[in-house]
Amino acid sequence: MEETIEDPPTSAVLLDHCHFSQVIFNSVEKFYVPGGDITCRYTLTQHFIPRRKDWIGIFRVGWKTTREYYTFMWVTLPVDLNSESAKQEEVQFKAYYLPKDDEYYQFCYVDQDGVVRGASIPFQFRPENEEDILVVTTQGEVEEIEEHNKELCKENQELKDSCVSLQKQNSEMQAELQKKQEELETLKSVNKKLEQKMKEQKDCWETELLQLKEQNQKMSSENEKMGVRVDQLQAQLLTQEKKIEKLVQEVQDKTEQLEHLKKENGQLFLSLTEQKEHQKKLEQTVEEMKQKETAAVKKQQELTEPRSKKAAAEEQLVQEVERLKAKVEAGKACFLEKYKECQRLHRQIRQLRAAARDQNLDLSKRLSENKILYDGLQREKETIEKKNELLKSENNRLLSYMGLNYDPLPYQAPTSSQGGARQNPGLVYGNPYSGIQESSAPNLLSIEPCPTCTADFADDIFDHTLEQHKPAVYLNCPICGKTFPAKEKQIFEDHVFCHAL
Repeated sequence: MEETIEDPPTSAVLLDHCHFSQVIFNSVEKFYVPGGDITCRYTLTQHFIPRRKDWIGIFRVGWKTTREYYTFMWVTLPVDLNSESAKQEEVQFKAYYLPKDDEYYQFCYVDQDGVVRGASIPFQFRPENEEDILVVTTQGEVEEIEEHNKELCKENQELKDSCVSLQKQNSEMQAELQKKQEELETLKSVNKKLEQKMKEQKDCWETELLQLKEQNQKMSSENEKMGVRVDQLQAQLLTQEKKIEKLVQEVQDKTEQLEHLKKENGQLFLSLTEQKEHQKKLEQTVEEMKQKETAAVKKQQELTEPRSKKAAAEEQLVQEVERLKAKVEAGKACFLEKYKECQRLHRQIRQLRAAARDQNLDLSKRLSENKILYDGLQREKETIEKKNELLKSENNRLLSYMGLNYDPLPYQAPTSSQGGARQNPGLVYGNPYSGIQESSAPNLLSIEPCPTCTADFADDIFDHTLEQHKPAVYLNCPICGKTFPAKEKQIFEDHVFCHAL
């Protein structure tokens, strides 16, 4: 049959949503004899337009939805669909597909949307029996039957009244059920919106968390690079200090050489003074010899001694004069050599002083440049640490909203040893970074209290421990971020519920 090829369209529509007056079934018997085909005649009202997927089904009395049909037949469309008059149609059910029990059934017209448009009176499938045979009774029996009928009518009226009351209660219950269903639909839509909003918020938080993690990783890598850079600068500083120590040692050596040369110069000056005095003495001696020669000449003229004695005396005097002249010339040559050596030492001393002064200026300039570079890197490091702390606090706040517990280990910048902070006695100008290192050293004994209770926390673990301590004292709204004390839990829950309205 046709119904085995394709199932008819059905729905779970309740009875109070059906329209039973749009299709009227005609000539429906009280019972049909099993084993024969039956014809179902019906009338389409003028306001109802049939469609291709409409069907007529046989339902057991008491059905709830159109899915409970026993068998069905597709309806045939009228020839003139535009006619406004009522249309008489019929369908035929084959005996093979009809019910075999004696329960009550009825015809129902169902459109292609699964909505019932009409229903017939109940009927049965049973053979003819003696109850259907006309029986002739006496007047007394008729009166008894009439009285019994009156009682039955009275009971029927009571049943009708009860049925009306039950229908009224049913309609009230249906209205209340409809209201509850509408409220349920409203709550479902609100719940769906809240779930969507929470999902979007969670996605947003996850995105922000990923961004914060990436920024935290970048800041950690930058901190590591800054730590390596600080180590390099400290190594360069140590190298410069060693170079400065070498230069200071060289300056000390040059100073010692200069002192030695000064001593030699003093000795040479004393020797030169002695040579000058000796030269003066020689000149005085020469003058005396000249005077003696003059006196001798005069005496020679006066005396009449033999020429041999006079010639010998003159020869001795001439030799003495030549010897004294040679001694004076040797003293002059020695004096010139000492003077030249002194001038050379003076020039060397001036050159050493100029070189030491240039080296000191160059070292001072390089030290000032290194100090400026170190100060800039220190400020940049402090800025990066502040940004890292802000990112960590924002990260912890978002994690506290999401109910997670994230405890990243803070980055610790490498610190120099205690010996580097003390003044090096070998440096001429001292360590220019000792004040910075001492001022930047953290106070390990500082204690800070919790702003909401009497608990105390050390300064180096204050931020992280306080972030874990605050959720036990406060309740944070995940929507707007407003904070409530833990003892006002009911107010907090009412506040969160208000966001959903």
